[in-house]
Amino acid sequence: MLPEFLRNAIDTASNAVWSPLTMALLLGTGVFLTVRLRFVQVTRFGEALRAMVPTQASGAGILSPFQAFMTALGASIGTGNIAGVATAIVSGGPGALFWIWVYGFFATTIKFCEAVLGIKYRVVQGDRVSAGPMHYLKDGLGSPRLAWLYAVIAGVAALTTTPFTQPNSIAVVMQSQFSVPPWASGVVIAVLTWLVVIGGVKSIGRAAERLAPLKVGLYLVGGLIVILTHASQLPAVFALVVREAFSFEAAGGGAAGVGMMVAMRYGIARGIYANEAGYGTAAVAYGTARTEAPVQQGLQAVMEVFIVSCVTSTISALVILMSGAWTSGLTSTAVVAQAFNTAIPTVGGWIVAFCAFLFGYTTLIGWAYYGEQFLEYAFGLRITKPYRWIYCGLVVFGAMGKVETIWAWGDLMNGLQVFPNLVGVIGLSGVAASVLRRPEPQRVEAATPPA
Repeated sequence: MLPEFLRNAIDTASNAVWSPLTMALLLGTGVFLTVRLRFVQVTRFGEALRAMVPTQASGAGILSPFQAFMTALGASIGTGNIAGVATAIVSGGPGALFWIWVYGFFATTIKFCEAVLGIKYRVVQGDRVSAGPMHYLKDGLGSPRLAWLYAVIAGVAALTTTPFTQPNSIAVVMQSQFSVPPWASGVVIAVLTWLVVIGGVKSIGRAAERLAPLKVGLYLVGGLIVILTHASQLPAVFALVVREAFSFEAAGGGAAGVGMMVAMRYGIARGIYANEAGYGTAAVAYGTARTEAPVQQGLQAVMEVFIVSCVTSTISALVILMSGAWTSGLTSTAVVAQAFNTAIPTVGGWIVAFCAFLFGYTTLIGWAYYGEQFLEYAFGLRITKPYRWIYCGLVVFGAMGKVETIWAWGDLMNGLQVFPNLVGVIGLSGVAASVLRRPEPQRVEAATPPA
């Protein structure tokens, strides 16, 4: 357990990083890119939908375009979509959901640029691919120092956030639903993570390809059952979300503007934690794709943010608001499990527990690869094996940590990696816009294997 003064220091630093200036920077970048890319998330939404269909892979890379998409989707749809959204609503009020939507709409263009730039500036050497913001900062922006700084910050963030936040959220719901001790959950998750991570990116891609669609589908079905059960509450909840998003008074009657700022702070912070637009991780995942069509991967990134912000995160928020569970005093995955239990007694909690495991597990294995890429860039290939073992070992400690401190540390480290990445995204937005206007090879759908 961390001493109180250290927990307070983490909270203070996290709040400083996620100041109104940071929120304005993220929203401003999204608005700027949306205009520069001519509202690509709207004008080419139909094409983005079609981009999710598996295609034949051709070109340099390691994973098929669909596997790269599933790896990115699996990594971003983590327990942040359950626990993170829940803590946003509990701590920031119902209005936080509105700001998750707002950031999600504009964040699609940030992630589009990250995916496009990830492919354009990746380095392919035989059967190895290195991709990420460090490459477009170095080779595109001409700033090797900023590239190295980003790689170090993002590598440390991957090593010290995901192995803590994801298993912690899984352990919370396992304890609340099945009375499983957190340490036991941590050991099991660590072993399962090691079994995939030790095999490298190909192993991660194969696992994500199978698990990502399963977890989204299961959570969607369970969430819709809860929403339909409390359907009469839906109009009132939507009205509450919009009203609280622009509230000029805190829930307890605080100073003017505090309510709105708290809702924005938690909505945007948890929104970016859920969809990861701004972190630069999309450049790593999509950069592995065997393709010479960067726009196709960029459009998949658009759909990734849409699924995260407008589907899974919305379901989490609506079920706890419509069921009234958000005022129960619970937090993290436990409050979502209680919400599911109001419509599907006992089984609802089991569904959340299983989904939390799938969400957290796929995020764990996806972020393991992200951190590996960042730290290999900064310190060379010698760090790969020790990193994988340390990463899996930290999972056990993460499961036993304090929820609030775990998430504050995650906000802090992920917030720090946003700044150098946005320098590259904004500075190279013209490159992404040029690639978007350029015609690409026609998509060829993957042939259906014979029965």
